[in-house]
Amino acid sequence: MSKIIASAGIRGAHTIVERAEKKYAELLEKHGPDQEVAFPNTAYFLPVIYGMLGIKVEKLADLKEVFGRCRALLPPFVKEKHHLPYLAPALDAGMVAFFAQEMEEAMRYIEHPDFYQLGEDPTEEKLWLGAADDVILRKRGVEFVDGTAPGFAAILGAPPTTDLAVKLALELQEKNLYVFMHADTEGRHMAEQLKEAGVQVGWPTRLVPFGPTTSSAVFAAGFATRAAMSFGGLEPGDFRKILIYNKDRIFAFALTFGQVSEEWYANGLGCVNYGFPVIADTPIPEVLPTGICTYEHVVANIPYDNIVAKAIEVRGLKVTITEVPVPVPYGPAFEGERVRGENIRLEAGGPKADTVVEWTTSKPMDEVEDGKVEVIGPELDEMEEGARIGMAVVVEVAGRGMQADFEPILERQIHHLVNYAKGVMHIGQRDIAWYRIGKDAFDKGFRFKHLGSILHAKYHQEFGGIVDKVQVKIYTDKEKVPEILKQARAVYAVRDARVEGMTDEEESIFYSCTLCQSFAPSHVCVVTPERTGLCGAYSWLDCKAAFEISPTGPNQPIEKGTAIDEFRGQWEGTNAFVKQASRGAVEFTNAYSIMDNPMTSCGCFECIAAIAPSCNGIMVVDRDYGGMTPCGMKFTTLAGTVGGGAVTPGFVGHSKSYISSKKFIRAEGGIKRVVWLPKHLKEEIKAKFEKRAADEGIPDLLDRIADESVGTTEEEILPFLTEKEHPALSMDSIM
Repeated sequence: MSKIIASAGIRGAHTIVERAEKKYAELLEKHGPDQEVAFPNTAYFLPVIYGMLGIKVEKLADLKEVFGRCRALLPPFVKEKHHLPYLAPALDAGMVAFFAQEMEEAMRYIEHPDFYQLGEDPTEEKLWLGAADDVILRKRGVEFVDGTAPGFAAILGAPPTTDLAVKLALELQEKNLYVFMHADTEGRHMAEQLKEAGVQVGWPTRLVPFGPTTSSAVFAAGFATRAAMSFGGLEPGDFRKILIYNKDRIFAFALTFGQVSEEWYANGLGCVNYGFPVIADTPIPEVLPTGICTYEHVVANIPYDNIVAKAIEVRGLKVTITEVPVPVPYGPAFEGERVRGENIRLEAGGPKADTVVEWTTSKPMDEVEDGKVEVIGPELDEMEEGARIGMAVVVEVAGRGMQADFEPILERQIHHLVNYAKGVMHIGQRDIAWYRIGKDAFDKGFRFKHLGSILHAKYHQEFGGIVDKVQVKIYTDKEKVPEILKQARAVYAVRDARVEGMTDEEESIFYSCTLCQSFAPSHVCVVTPERTGLCGAYSWLDCKAAFEISPTGPNQPIEKGTAIDEFRGQWEGTNAFVKQASRGAVEFTNAYSIMDNPMTSCGCFECIAAIAPSCNGIMVVDRDYGGMTPCGMKFTTLAGTVGGGAVTPGFVGHSKSYISSKKFIRAEGGIKRVVWLPKHLKEEIKAKFEKRAADEGIPDLLDRIADESVGTTEEEILPFLTEKEHPALSMDSIM
């Protein structure tokens, strides 16, 4: 450890603590000890403090204990002569800096509750997003689980020019990294530079403007800390395991631009605690030996054209870059980009244009010419600016391993694959797809034919195990599109009947999904025809296709074997697999029960079901609902309880589609037990739920289920359920 870095970082930590203590005294006098202290919509309190110290900060009085811990950990200044070894004290100073900054930011929420913009996107008036709530954590955390986001870059300061800021941001995006931006360099903020250049910032584009000051760097540390507790199932206060988890699983690094202040040094030491190295563009002292970080700790004076590559090398990141023959940048970082009205070159589908249909179909080998892309009708440059059209995208594939059941799996990927092109926006699938192509993409040469180029390249790259040939036809001819639409809808109907007709009893093979074990080591999904993966992304057919594509991947066949309790959903084969795949942490689970050893949950679930004992039923909440629920917890708090690979009787994570399955908590009575759903979720699942309810002989069941407009406590919804004669009230006790 460099003496200069240690001494500067320790001085910086002292400065941060003293400033936070002064602010604390002011707020304590003004608001009193019972003033609420919280980051918005999180079950993790102040997450770095909660994760490292196990202290639940809920009011101003609780900060006193944290300041005491800060003072106990804060090392003395490094002496000019005869100083003590300074590695451990320097690391303590870095962690103290994070604790004090987290308290500073929490106090900012008290003083200026509207300082940060809530949600994923900045507005014209508010650029800074502040602490990510738990909905964002779980939504974005999935990308760290499945590898589409290999890590993040925490940035302090700003490059010297706007052009350079745009170039570096684009390079980081192309590596699929998240970019967390904080602080300023001589008054320049990188987020402001990007906004000035017309670059979209926010969580959807992975360019996240956390805050304008150095203290906001703690939001990045908080995100990483919560990931360890949420997805890794680690306990608050177990700081050693949380730090090791971050070193081994959260691949992050810090980039500093410009003069490094003492407070920046303190934050850099905080990053090193997590195993996150620091890479600087200025000639600061270096710390090159390995130890806390995987490789070097501090690397300095790196040229701008090499700084991203150097950071990736030092952190030991494994970045997969996909070369796709299109004239615009391409990668998952651009999936959340929006093409707004003033920048639309062309719109296809959506509320203001004709129908767009997407259809992937398999053909005999001799009917497919690999790499052939046809635009049947006018090309993009033959249309007026701002045109609104209908369109059909037909992908014809051939392969010795191809099966008709794989067609919808490949077709579903069109959404992601097209969205990865910068300047192209895609929403929906099947016959409700919606495209926008931006003026910038058009000016760079993007045309309809490039949609075909993307699909040809990516189908080969991602589905090479089953696809040998790919050809694409883009129909823009007004006369042809309705013909393709009719053909596609006939195929959709056959597919739907095929999937809906499958039952767990008929299949002897189920499939595993262990994709999320990188974050939750004891979690194992068992995916059956009637029970999709809890993330909603993997059906039984998806897993079957994934195994065909990658026989050694996370989706493995499970011989169901002899039934132990078929009604609850337990078999010898699934038990053996769960025990082996969880490394003995889970002995057995029941696929169809919420009370008796339900399946594990990792944190990526779309919904959580929880018992409502007073109503003799269960409530279901999805991640898009941010309010209170009848079980006394918001989604974020529930997720912290249920996630991490635990078996939690009375609670279970699941997908939205599973609610309408015949096997949904069958052991407890199925959908007749559902007493509360968020209003928007009711609407989303209405068609399939009502069909399922009719099969149960209660066609109006959805109308008998309470939502937030009725109440958000069991006491509030019970009279409604009684009035509606909800069936759960007359069933045997769920307990």
